[in-house]
Amino acid sequence: MSERPPTCWVVTEGIAGTENQCIGVAEALGITPVIKRVKLRFPWKQLSPWLRLGHSHALAQGSDTIAPPWPDIALVSGRKAVGVGLDIKRQSGGKTLLVQIQDPKLPASLFDIVIAPQHDDIRGDNVVVTTAGLHRVTPQKLADARETWGCKLAALPAPRVAVMIGGNSRAHRMTPAAAGKLAAGLQTLAASGAGLMVTASRRTGEDNAALLREKLTGKNVFFWDGQGENPYFGFLALADYIIVTEDSVSMASEAISTGKPVYIAALEGGARRLDNFHRLLREQGYTRPFGGTLDNWRYDPPRDTEKVAAAIAQKMNLNFDLNDKTQTNKEGK
Repeated sequence: MSERPPTCWVVTEGIAGTENQCIGVAEALGITPVIKRVKLRFPWKQLSPWLRLGHSHALAQGSDTIAPPWPDIALVSGRKAVGVGLDIKRQSGGKTLLVQIQDPKLPASLFDIVIAPQHDDIRGDNVVVTTAGLHRVTPQKLADARETWGCKLAALPAPRVAVMIGGNSRAHRMTPAAAGKLAAGLQTLAASGAGLMVTASRRTGEDNAALLREKLTGKNVFFWDGQGENPYFGFLALADYIIVTEDSVSMASEAISTGKPVYIAALEGGARRLDNFHRLLREQGYTRPFGGTLDNWRYDPPRDTEKVAAAIAQKMNLNFDLNDKTQTNKEGK
């Protein structure tokens, strides 16, 4: 490999959660990736990843082009992108390092590296097991966000609590009852003197968001209205405690990367994989259920994204410095 930085594609269905995991790895390597969002035709759309033939004909209208020159690294995630990643590796003659992020539901031996969180079942010699999901949160981004948002939120009292509210998903439901229970717990915190930094998502639902806004008012509450710059990183940076709803692996993963006490707020519903994820984080001391009170505890935050970047660098014979995010060939070529 030459002295140039490795070229890298991020190949996904375009879902923000999966795409951001791949981008986070590329950023940890110090690489600016090319984003490839794929759409599949019938029957590949319905049968991916199990239909592994004919992917040169699989892309539907509106998909990004998948064509040479092939990248040095392909970071792939999402069910519909698995077969595309395998086709990239085949067409490149094996020169593209294929990194599959999340369980592909295919044998790990088909890929160069598979990245799987501990709550997935896949294991193998080329499987890198992480504590939680990958993400784009870094100490530098938090420091920058603290600089940006510190003055804007200076009036909020301490301790400050970041509240990240998701909502409806395939596994969970944000019902009025769940929203009301969360609001009551947060009101208790605000009444005790804590400062709340609250953000909701589109999945929260308009009625639930309205209920939360109605209940969470006063000088101790900053509830982002969705206008202007997103304060998400600022909330993480300035928080003494973090509360996230249980529907999102991404939010919980980002929260525990800060090393701060993280509480998980219950919603209705559940699924085996997600339930297992939260169980493991509780047992390992990263999170606790939210019940309206705050405690202090400590843990060493996982460095999953950096761990994955280091595994890729080792595979490609790159020097990898987590501090300055540079990479050079070990042999100086």
